[in-house]
Amino acid sequence: MERTELPIAVFDSGLGGISVLRALVQCLPGEDFLYFGDSANAPYGVRPAEEVRRLTQDVIGRLYDRGIKAAVIACNTATSAAIGPLRAAFPDIPVIEPALKPAVAHHRRVLVLATPLTLREEKFAALMQQCAGCAEITPLPCPELVEFVERGELDSPALTAYLARQLGPYAGRVDAAVLGCTHFPFARRAIRAALGGAAALYDGSDGTARETLRQVVRRGCVRGGSRGIVTLENSRTSELPLSRRLLALPRED
Repeated sequence: MERTELPIAVFDSGLGGISVLRALVQCLPGEDFLYFGDSANAPYGVRPAEEVRRLTQDVIGRLYDRGIKAAVIACNTATSAAIGPLRAAFPDIPVIEPALKPAVAHHRRVLVLATPLTLREEKFAALMQQCAGCAEITPLPCPELVEFVERGELDSPALTAYLARQLGPYAGRVDAAVLGCTHFPFARRAIRAALGGAAALYDGSDGTARETLRQVVRRGCVRGGSRGIVTLENSRTSELPLSRRLLALPRED
């Protein structure tokens, strides 16, 4: 098969990367996509970095062997642990990471919601140092939020209570919140309510989609023709109905 006709792989530790997949389908409607969620090993955010690196490389290696023209790592945790080794291991395809909008360019008090591993890694420390003079950045680990999304609990009383505990102290005290895990946009409405509705919310889905488009255009492998096919796979096959439900949800601003 010619490279142009190969699918773009999208990988996440579970179902969260479907938030990025939705943006990719909207931005590149003619492309085929192969989404793989590793729900059998989720959540990644509480695992050691070396284990996350191994899990991520194993999945991308299998997808590469099947034939892909690009790999989108739709998981900030996997990106933090593995993006360098992945690019070294697969130099002939673009390996694209989540791109977060520059909340610090427009807001002074910014809350960053992410997994514990993402907040511990060097990439986040470098971002904190780079933005130290621009904004007051507060990191807040929210590992349980990943599990709510993995269960499909997007508006349950338990989710509301959890976010009230986690985000209540920051309601009215931050100007923006960065959704630093691709699972979190699915809980956007509940997060906004917990923060009081005034804080702006940022995630990297659209920026990731634009970068993916730029990469396939630069390599001359854009697929023409009609609307592409989206294939959903998961290491836990029981998650596929929820995967389809999340993909079909309307995107929220």
